[in-house]
Amino acid sequence: MPSLQETRATVTLAPAKTAGLADLGAPLEGAMVKKGRVHEYLQHLTDGKIGRRFQDIRVIGIKTVETGVPSAKIFVQFEVFGDNTAAPANGVGFEAVLFAGSQELASLSSSSLFLPYANFWYPNRFVFDVPISDFDQADRVDFIAKPEEVRAA
Repeated sequence: MPSLQETRATVTLAPAKTAGLADLGAPLEGAMVKKGRVHEYLQHLTDGKIGRRFQDIRVIGIKTVETGVPSAKIFVQFEVFGDNTAAPANGVGFEAVLFAGSQELASLSSSSLFLPYANFWYPNRFVFDVPISDFDQADRVDFIAKPEEVRAA
């Protein structure tokens, strides 16, 4: 069975405007936002061929107050394509590691991707609660596509 290699992409976070975030449903009045993006990212098989493609990886951090309670959330959004490979039923997903400079602040992970069939693009969106202090310090996220066995299509 073919296997994907672990690969990483760095997403630099920068302060941003609240424009364009209505579909996230966050109360944006008085919110602080950080955004970063990687346009395209490839995950290779152990034989060197492309096994999976990620497109438009967007990381959006929002610190806001809802019903009087302050909170910070990190959204990780992307489209994923199984390049002649299908994900296993119980995939391993990805990890997003939040950093302030070289200091690791938090590890956020998902155990699966929405990728039901090979050779098709699928949107994925994940949200993670983070401590407000981590949000305040964060300046980048390492997106890590984990190694896993896949089925050849």
